[in-house]
Amino acid sequence: MRIIDVHAHPILFRQGAKPAEVAQLIRRSRALGIVRMISLGDVLLHGKHPTAAQVSAMNDVNGRLQKSHPDFFVSFCFLNPVLGERAVMKEVDRCVTKYGFKGIKLEISNNAREACMVPVMEAARRFGLVVLQHSWSMVNLKARRFHSDPEDTTLLARRHPDVKIIMAHLTGCGFRGVLEAKGCGNLFVDTSGGFPEEGLIEYAAEHLGADHVLYGSDLPIRENSVTIGRILGARISAADKKKMLYENTARLLGLN
Repeated sequence: MRIIDVHAHPILFRQGAKPAEVAQLIRRSRALGIVRMISLGDVLLHGKHPTAAQVSAMNDVNGRLQKSHPDFFVSFCFLNPVLGERAVMKEVDRCVTKYGFKGIKLEISNNAREACMVPVMEAARRFGLVVLQHSWSMVNLKARRFHSDPEDTTLLARRHPDVKIIMAHLTGCGFRGVLEAKGCGNLFVDTSGGFPEEGLIEYAAEHLGADHVLYGSDLPIRENSVTIGRILGARISAADKKKMLYENTARLLGLN
C-alpha cells in the first residue's frame, strides 16, 4: 500500500539536514511504503514569533530539501501571520515562484480566529494552496492566545469555505475535535499527534468520512511505523485505509 505522509519535519532544530541523514530518512520511509513526504519546515527554530528574515531562511532550507529530492519531498511555506499582509504575500509569492510549494504551514504565532489570518487565506486562495493549521485541544486558556483549539480551526474553515484547510493532530484534537470539524466540507484532519488512541480513527471515519482523514506522522517527534500502524490496525475497510494513507492527500495536493 502506497503512503503519503502529510505532516513531517525532516529537519527540526537543524537536526537531520545533512545529505546522509536525508538519504537515510528516504530509505527508511520507502521501506515502510511512504512514496511522498510533505515537509512542513523547521517551524519552531526561532520560537513563536520569527522575523520575516527568519521565516524566509527556514523556507529556503525547506525549499532546497524539496529541490534536492523532488520525487520524494513536497514542501509547504511556513508563515508568521502576525508580520502582516505585506510580509505574508511577499513570502508566499516568493516560495511558490522559486520552489513551487504546495501549501502553507501555520504553527503557534497566533490563534486561527484572529484577524491577521485574513491575508493568509487570501494568499492561499490566490495561489491555490492548502493551509495546514497546528491545532490541539486547549484546556489552558492562556496558551490559546497562540495555540489554536479545534474550535478555532473549524471557525477559520467556515469563514473561508473556498480554501482547503488541514486541522493538524487528530490525537491532540481528540473526539471533541472531530465533532467540532463535522460537516465542514473544506476541512480535513491529519492523524498526527500523540500515541494511537483506541477508536479515534474509527470515530473520525464515522463522523467526518474517510475522505477527510489524512495520514500524518509528525516525524521526527513521532515514528512512522507506529503512526502508520494506527491506521492499519483500525477497524475500518481496506478501501478507507487506502484513502487515508494515500488517496486523500494525493487528490488534495494534486500528486497523482
